Amino acid sequence: MEEKGPTKIVAKNRKAWHDYHILQRFEAGLSLLGTEVKAVRAGHIGLRDTYAAFDNGELYLFNLSIGAYRDQGYVVHEERRRRKLLLHRDELRKLARQIEEKGNTIIPLQLYFKGPHLKAEIAVAKGKREYDKRHQKEEARIARELDREMKSRLKSGR
Repeated sequence: MEEKGPTKIVAKNRKAWHDYHILQRFEAGLSLLGTEVKAVRAGHIGLRDTYAAFDNGELYLFNLSIGAYRDQGYVVHEERRRRKLLLHRDELRKLARQIEEKGNTIIPLQLYFKGPHLKAEIAVAKGKREYDKRHQKEEARIARELDREMKSRLKSGR
C-alpha cells in the first residue's frame, strides 16, 4: 500500500485495550464537514463512549465528540452527530458478519491524519469480563516485579 505522507495521531482510545479483546482491525476514512476537520486539527476531539454500528447497510460512528471550531463563522456542526465511515464493500460485509456473533462490537482505536485525510482505526472487539481485567492486571504486576528483580540482579553483578 502506498503511503500518503506522514501520519499524525490526533486521538487514541486507551480504554479500548482495557475493556475489550481486540479481534481484527480495519482502517476507515471518515466523512466530515470542513469545520469538523479544522476542529480535529485544533485538538477538539474525544473518543469516550464512541462505537460504530450499521444503519441501512452503511457503517457510522456514534458519539464521536468533535467540539466547535473557534473561527467557524455561520457554519455550525453538531458536536455528537453520527459520522459515516468509508470502507470498501467487501470490508463492510466482513464487519457485518463478524458483529452478528454475540458479544462482538465495533470500536475506534485511534484517529489519525494520513496525509490530508482523517482516518479511523476501527476494530471488531469482544467485551472483557471483570475477571479477565483482574487477571490482566495481575499478569502486569508480576511482569513488573520480575523486571525489577532482574534489573536489581544485573546492577549488583550477581
